[in-house]
Amino acid sequence: MAKRNRKEQRARRHFRIRKKISGTSATPRMSVYTSEKHIYVQFIDDVNGVTLASASTVSSESKEQGIKANLDGAAFLGKLAAEKAKAAGIESVVFDRGGFAYHGRVKAIADNAREAGLQL
Repeated sequence: MAKRNRKEQRARRHFRIRKKISGTSATPRMSVYTSEKHIYVQFIDDVNGVTLASASTVSSESKEQGIKANLDGAAFLGKLAAEKAKAAGIESVVFDRGGFAYHGRVKAIADNAREAGLQL
């Protein structure tokens, strides 16, 4: 059996997670993706197949603040994502870590979204 690279391993983990969780219009899925340069957060209604709100280090709000894809940037992004979700009328979400380990930047996003009033 051939050895899988890190990208394939993460994709398989994400597939296993996605079998169990799904977002609805009442409780959308909060999807997190991290690359080396950027972090992306989306609130997705899987039933209708639409993104309700999103935030990332690529967005203009993040660039104004000089946010990078590090732990501090993840903390800021968690708060920003929660504010955008609240503006879109979202109170509670299902957290999708995207196959990434729940520590570091992913954990910082979740913790700061909770602090900003989002129910995970």
